[in-house]
Amino acid sequence: MSQQRSSGRDGAGRRAVRDWCEALVAVVAGLGVMIGTAALGLWAAGAADLPEGTFPQLVAAIVVMAAGGPVELSGEAGLIAETDAGLTVLPLSVTLAGALTIAACFLRPLRHRAAVGAREPALRILPLAALWVAALSGLAALARHSFAIPLGDETAVDIGELLDITPRAGFRADIPLTALLGLLWPAGLLVLALLVSREAALPARPARSQESARPAAFAMVVLLLAYVVLGLVIGLVVAATRPHPAETFAVLLLGLPNLVWLGFTLGLGVSWEGRVTGPFGLPMPRMLDAVLRAPDDSTRDTLNTLNLATLSDHDGRAWWLPVVAAVLLVAAAVLLVAAAFLMAARSPARTRPWQHAVHMAVALTLTVLTVCLVARISAHYGLSPLGIGDLGGGLAGDVLLRPRVWTALGLAAGWGLITGLLGSVLWTASRAGWRLRGGRSISQEELHADSHHR
Repeated sequence: MSQQRSSGRDGAGRRAVRDWCEALVAVVAGLGVMIGTAALGLWAAGAADLPEGTFPQLVAAIVVMAAGGPVELSGEAGLIAETDAGLTVLPLSVTLAGALTIAACFLRPLRHRAAVGAREPALRILPLAALWVAALSGLAALARHSFAIPLGDETAVDIGELLDITPRAGFRADIPLTALLGLLWPAGLLVLALLVSREAALPARPARSQESARPAAFAMVVLLLAYVVLGLVIGLVVAATRPHPAETFAVLLLGLPNLVWLGFTLGLGVSWEGRVTGPFGLPMPRMLDAVLRAPDDSTRDTLNTLNLATLSDHDGRAWWLPVVAAVLLVAAAVLLVAAAFLMAARSPARTRPWQHAVHMAVALTLTVLTVCLVARISAHYGLSPLGIGDLGGGLAGDVLLRPRVWTALGLAAGWGLITGLLGSVLWTASRAGWRLRGGRSISQEELHADSHHR
């Protein structure tokens, strides 16, 4: 008996060491990919030229932001000037690169196994979350810096020297809040990875409960990734055929999902509202700038609407905007039907068409809600002497983009019901056609066997 207990403890110890080693590999790989993506994106955006050795700290700040950690902006402009700065944005290209890497490393040991213990997934998540929090807290400690901002032309420099204005900008990550969010980010990611992957073994009870949720979750992940791949192809074509390719690569490496998932919601008919003023430093594609750019005589509180209607209303801004609106609408319809077809193909054969429609509606509503939460942007920086006006138009900028959430959720539910039903009908018709071409009909036994196989 004592030998059995000792053997059991040795086996548990070896499993614990193995779990921690695998978690370390996942964290190192995920952070490495995120740091590399952020560094390349910032370099393409010209951030390597920032003064006073800002680049490494800025890369750390971008990675912290990509994991959901808050980064505060600060400004200083001498004794008689005021500054105002703020930034709320997720660099989703960095987020997605890290998420895919960590999920792949986490799922790899669970693949092609018949079953796992009831506690094994949780025991694998805990060491990964602990190591992730430690590493992210270290990056948050590094993500703090300040640097001087050039005032621009000679007149602005002379005014700055006369008024004793030496503007500086800085940033710093909130370490405690970053650590707290660092617990939530990998936990949510890995639960989603387990929900989506068919190859990852699960305990018996969760596996049964996920029979209907897994196909819908998988379809939504494929849908979002399809938009990213499509946007990447378009971005590479733009970079190859237009001047200033570095700016395009900066957008691809920092904010590609921000743009394509915004386009996904626009194709559904969702309305966003926002404003762009001044030559702000964030990569802002020409399409968004054309619609959201505030007129010179508008007030700071004026918001422009971004939706299919405003894109189609080409009042001299750009002739290609109506084309973009039509493409977004067609792409949304086609890809949603394809996602619904995929969901039906992976669902149990006993699932009825109305159930497919409900599952699709729920999944699409949650997906659109997630996009609305992660794709919003709020950024501003301003400098004013004596608190009156701006010193130099190049030192003030404002970017705001936020969704109309409730209408977005209603549209998502409607699209989900329609495309879920259509995808179910198409899947049933395609299976019937395949069977008829084979010269026989589908029996109930085959349906149940097919359901069990899927």
